[in-house]
Amino acid sequence: MKKNTIVKRILAGVLAGAMVFSLTACGNSAKKKSDSSSLKQITVCLDWTPNTNHTGLYTAIDKGYFKKQGLKVKVVQPSDDGAAQIVGSGKAQFGVDAQDTMASGLVGKNRVPITAVAAILQHNTSGIISRKEDGITSPKGMMNHKYATWDLPIEKAMLKTLVEQEGGDFSKVKLIPSTVTDEASALKKKSVDCIWVFNGWATIACRQAGLKVNFWYFKDLNKTFDYYTPVYIANTDYLKKNPKQAKAFMKALSEGYSYAAKHPKESADILLKHNKELRSNKKLVYASQKYLSKQYIADAKQWGYIDPAR
Repeated sequence: MKKNTIVKRILAGVLAGAMVFSLTACGNSAKKKSDSSSLKQITVCLDWTPNTNHTGLYTAIDKGYFKKQGLKVKVVQPSDDGAAQIVGSGKAQFGVDAQDTMASGLVGKNRVPITAVAAILQHNTSGIISRKEDGITSPKGMMNHKYATWDLPIEKAMLKTLVEQEGGDFSKVKLIPSTVTDEASALKKKSVDCIWVFNGWATIACRQAGLKVNFWYFKDLNKTFDYYTPVYIANTDYLKKNPKQAKAFMKALSEGYSYAAKHPKESADILLKHNKELRSNKKLVYASQKYLSKQYIADAKQWGYIDPAR
């Protein structure tokens, strides 16, 4: 948020002049307060702690793109329920999720009223990272090694497909319940051998920590796995009832990400400005932002595009 402007009072000998100045200042203050109160509140729930996947959102807030659309945006972090449940319950109008993990919430009796509205990245930048010394250069190489799993059906089904398409046996991959919060530390300590990560963050962090690693993308091994992750989602009922407001939000958000795509250094500065917990990792933020700036739009015509076929 911008700091309030400090108005210096100019002493004058004429009382009437001072009164006019005072009344004008009060009038401007009242107008600003009125303008601020007229903004419509929008809540956005992140999928995780703030990172470079979210830079466009903070850029749109910082540069006043939302305010120009008559909106005031509040950013919250997810509880144990996750962004999809928070958005689906109406506690947030928009959120960040992924095409693979949100899929199970779109079917069955426990269907969640959420809709994907924009792709943050045009291609799936996630894959498997491992220590270079272990020589795990493909899915089959995960056999007889420890993999940090979230124990999600879709996660294990993807890995099983990849291992088996190379003629491997997925049952020989040692599944270790994931408690990984620092990939570099986990790999150095050898508590696990393989971790599912996003290349634009964890891989960079590991290399900056001096760790020699192998990384391979899911999308390069099976086109089916070039799905959209992460994505912005919205509450479906909200979209139906507030189409103009939703479009205004998306317009501002798109401006934020388009700016971040063209100005990685400046947008990284904005992310750091709004999230002090990232300032101890400035080197990582700048490197990640440089990488992601080329991924936001990539080969699409504009930011946020979702190909129906994918």
